[in-house]
Amino acid sequence: MKKLMLSTLLAASLAGPAMAETLTVGVAISQTGALAPFDAPVLEGVHIAVDEINAAGGIGGNTKIELIEKDVRSDAAQTSIAVQELADQNVSVLILPCDADPALAAMGVVSSAQIPAISTCASSPTLPVLGGDYMFANFPGDNVQAAVSAKWAFDQGYRNGYIIYSPDTQYTTMPVYFIEVLTKLGGTMLGQATYTIGQQDFSAIATRIAALDPQPDVIMTSAYEPDFPSLLKALRAAGVESQVIGSDGIDSPTTFSLGAVAEGLVFSTAGHATEGSPLEAFNKKYEARYGKAPETVFNAVGYDLVKVLEAAVLESGSTQPQDLRDAIANLENVQGATSTITYKGTTGMPVRQVSLVRVTEGARELVAQPTPDPSLIPEPRMR
Repeated sequence: MKKLMLSTLLAASLAGPAMAETLTVGVAISQTGALAPFDAPVLEGVHIAVDEINAAGGIGGNTKIELIEKDVRSDAAQTSIAVQELADQNVSVLILPCDADPALAAMGVVSSAQIPAISTCASSPTLPVLGGDYMFANFPGDNVQAAVSAKWAFDQGYRNGYIIYSPDTQYTTMPVYFIEVLTKLGGTMLGQATYTIGQQDFSAIATRIAALDPQPDVIMTSAYEPDFPSLLKALRAAGVESQVIGSDGIDSPTTFSLGAVAEGLVFSTAGHATEGSPLEAFNKKYEARYGKAPETVFNAVGYDLVKVLEAAVLESGSTQPQDLRDAIANLENVQGATSTITYKGTTGMPVRQVSLVRVTEGARELVAQPTPDPSLIPEPRMR
């Protein structure tokens, strides 16, 4: 009997770390405040994935997912407090807000506790660089989106570019990457303007652009609500007819309700539901769950995040934070709702598809889903 017990224990030890019955996920995101239009849809997608996996018996058929949710109210200080509280509850992994600045506010806690943390949809490539080995992103990087947008603009014959950005956050400096790529391709920067987050009057900027001769072929901004609608309306009211390119922050119902002023607007985002795609399948799940069609891709991005966690548990055979961190860093081609997702060979920014979408009669029209040219992707930069 003793020999049998000894052999059983030896076999268990050689099999590697056993998965716990529960993967506890600390969710410290913005359910209220300025970032809620992004984090709240992500959370809906997270719930769909978690419920789907748990209904099937859990990850690998035996590891259920438990969410501990805290509203950080779009506040950096509150994010740090909430993450510390979650770390004290011994969660295995953390989900952080959809912006690099509040996510980075928690980097001290994340590094000290050595718990892997993934932002819902922060896209600044500086996030994992500054955040350290335990910090990951879950969205195409600003520099990657900008490279795709600039290459498309150049291919359309747009040579003269103008950028409008805010130095207030990492995200709103994306146009700096855009103009770097456009000029590298052979384009020219006609000018630039800066604004303050929350600025509602863009008439001065619009008037300045309207007075340019020649007019810019393309204007790129990563402004988002409530700034972006005001900016776009000011440009069109001033008579500026340039092609406007935006970013994923305007992938929202507001953009598609702007009417004629938004017609022809192009923006980069994480995915587009083509016929027979995983995103189309996810959208059907969402509609069945919530009784309406999704209004943004951020729902699917939340689903993607949970699929990454599922893959990490399956890869490591563990729910221990260190094992999960190492597994996430080496994941390849995880199938999400929006695209496949790879972390192997990166610094924590995922390799994933970028979609360019045009607003056409108040609806989404797919422009392209190109593979980014690595030689065009700018190096991460601080604002």
